[in-house]
Amino acid sequence: MPTLHTQALILRSVDFGESDLILHLLTPDTGRLTVIAKGARRSKKRFPGTLDFFNHLDVQIERRRPTSMARLEHARLRRTLHGPRSDPRRFALGCYLLELLDRLAPEGGARVDHRRLFAFGLGALELIDARSPDPGLRVLLEVRALDALGLGPELTRCVRCGEVPEGNAGPVGFHVGDGGPYCSRCLAEGQHLLPVHVGTLRALQQSRSLPTRQLGRLALRGGALEEARILVTRFLRFHVGLDLRSVAFLDAQLTPPNANGRLPPRPPEPIPTGGAR
Repeated sequence: MPTLHTQALILRSVDFGESDLILHLLTPDTGRLTVIAKGARRSKKRFPGTLDFFNHLDVQIERRRPTSMARLEHARLRRTLHGPRSDPRRFALGCYLLELLDRLAPEGGARVDHRRLFAFGLGALELIDARSPDPGLRVLLEVRALDALGLGPELTRCVRCGEVPEGNAGPVGFHVGDGGPYCSRCLAEGQHLLPVHVGTLRALQQSRSLPTRQLGRLALRGGALEEARILVTRFLRFHVGLDLRSVAFLDAQLTPPNANGRLPPRPPEPIPTGGAR
């Protein structure tokens, strides 16, 4: 397909040479795609105010040779999302999600996966445009981003035997390395598990049934928010291993106004062997 007409979001932009831009695009047809926009920094006629973050675009891309970088020939603005441009909290969360997708989105693969990922990216930015985020919304969007990338954790069943963990008498244990909870029968000596209540896991699972734009209907607060925050942070660190530049800025913007001015940094104590009941 030498010429591609598709929608796009800009994930990353890098100056190249005297007047060009190297862009990482997210499209529903290709997933992440690297293109060069010739003369984009010098000419205002070819790309008049379009090649910026938080713009939803229609683009024309030329891919003539498999060994050469694709070339962006034209970009038409569909919509500008103004919320992230006017609110530091929305800007921070939007930049974080764009960086996360840029680092993890594949180049190539099945079109159905590309469409799912693009739908998430656009829906997440539209949600951020519509409302100022909080730490709970960040966690929900992180879970949905992992799902869209095919990396989401198991939240409803024991990852060893498939049974539904029972947590009526307290928290169950979540095994970060295996990516899900353990039931009490599958615990073994020496395992270190994150304590998390079944209600927290159910809230995260419930978010998967909502369109991305409606995630603001759910609220994570108090202990459930802290459990979910630690679980998702540990999961991202273990399975993704990313050190994103935007994290520190996002953490500063979404720090809740409490006595310490920040979320508690300490991790929870591991559940002792045999304690997930």
